[in-house]
Amino acid sequence: MDTTAKPQYDNGVVKYLTVGAIVFLVLGTFLGTFAASQLAWPALNFDIAEITFARLRVMHTNTVIFAFGGMTLMATAFYTVQRTNGVKLWSNSMAWWTAILFTIGLLATVVTISLGMTTGKEYHEQEWPLAIAIAVVWTMYTFNFVMTIASRNKETHSHVYVSNWFFLGMMIAITYLYVVNGLAIPVSLFRSYSMFAGVQDAMIQWWWGHNAVGFFLTAGFLAIMYYFVPKQAQRPIYSYRLSVIHFWALMFGYVWLGAHHLQYTALPDWTGSLGAVISLAMIIPSWGGALNGMLTLSGAWDRLRTDYILRFLIISLAFYAMSTFEGPVMAAKTVNALSHYTDWTVGHVHSGALGWVAMVSIGALYHMVMKLWKTEMYSMQLINFHFWLATIGTVFYIVAMWVSGIMQGLMWRAYDEYGTLAYTFAESVAAMHPYYAMRAFGGLLFFTGAAVMLYNVVMTIRMANARASKPVEATA
Repeated sequence: MDTTAKPQYDNGVVKYLTVGAIVFLVLGTFLGTFAASQLAWPALNFDIAEITFARLRVMHTNTVIFAFGGMTLMATAFYTVQRTNGVKLWSNSMAWWTAILFTIGLLATVVTISLGMTTGKEYHEQEWPLAIAIAVVWTMYTFNFVMTIASRNKETHSHVYVSNWFFLGMMIAITYLYVVNGLAIPVSLFRSYSMFAGVQDAMIQWWWGHNAVGFFLTAGFLAIMYYFVPKQAQRPIYSYRLSVIHFWALMFGYVWLGAHHLQYTALPDWTGSLGAVISLAMIIPSWGGALNGMLTLSGAWDRLRTDYILRFLIISLAFYAMSTFEGPVMAAKTVNALSHYTDWTVGHVHSGALGWVAMVSIGALYHMVMKLWKTEMYSMQLINFHFWLATIGTVFYIVAMWVSGIMQGLMWRAYDEYGTLAYTFAESVAAMHPYYAMRAFGGLLFFTGAAVMLYNVVMTIRMANARASKPVEATA
């Protein structure tokens, strides 16, 4: 291969998506911290319908999952597919339309949710016009990615790197999961009813709901891990064969897990048992992938002392291993009898969301900012400060929810000598207050770290642009 003929990549849309992801990270963590504070101090809703907890919480989940997470996935996918295949994007204009329409759709989703226009489906609250628009934009994103891989030079790039496979698996799975779960009968412009009824609707909802976690928030971000950990560590992935096994195990295993959200409901018992068994089996490939990323640093662990971006990437793998062990354990019926509907579930979700998804995203975004603008970060010490804010904030959050959740579960099923409940529901809510305050404090730390990141990135871009616009001095 002629190494001198380095292709000129389409970086403009990647820059837009990278900055957009960081902005939505700040906005999403602010909404989450505000919602958490409302649970501790309910007067913070100020009797304003649009910012009551019921709406604010859904605005938060859509902002962090689809706006921050989605833009991160688009930015990293468009960045890595060019570099792993040695070609520009198949259609730069389509990529721009995808990015702009996705931004508009996300903002419209948050606004309509604040106005009470929602399907009520977890992670799929967008009403039918927005759901159709988002599905079309996602299809454009997927098609452009696939065609970019197809347009590569087969002689110089015969192999499709594993991160591309994880991105492809995520894109295809999310397309059909989102569309099937969103099938509805419209009755007005912003009101519709699901095509499924009763227990079938619940099963389809959690087939989508858990796989939004399994594919959107896991497979897609594993694609990020498999590219950016070796790049930042400047070492090849520990075991490429293990990464391929990891991919196929996730693709075949994750789609079966949704039923474990519906233990002890009207769902047939065998479906919950199947979901629990396969959930436990998924510990093996999940830990294999986490170890594959961590062992990439074999012989280079000393880099963590000075490489603060690498710290984000590696700590994310520790949280990935932890949350993919905790989830299957919670799927088991015995544990689920205690944990279901409690704050333990909230703690589990955020150990994955904050510890895994956000951390690996932050590491990748920092890496891309320096590469895209061809500069060092404005302040590496601020990255270190951000790392500790994010890590300590995450630990505060999830520990508070673990303690709160287990206490809730025990209080709800405690009986006195007469066979009646030992505690009223109101007493269990009152007992949660200190942990809700602790959770809000953890969220505040994480939000502060996101704001520090935005400041650091903005200053880095300004510094790079100022250097680029500086006139070149004439030389004799």
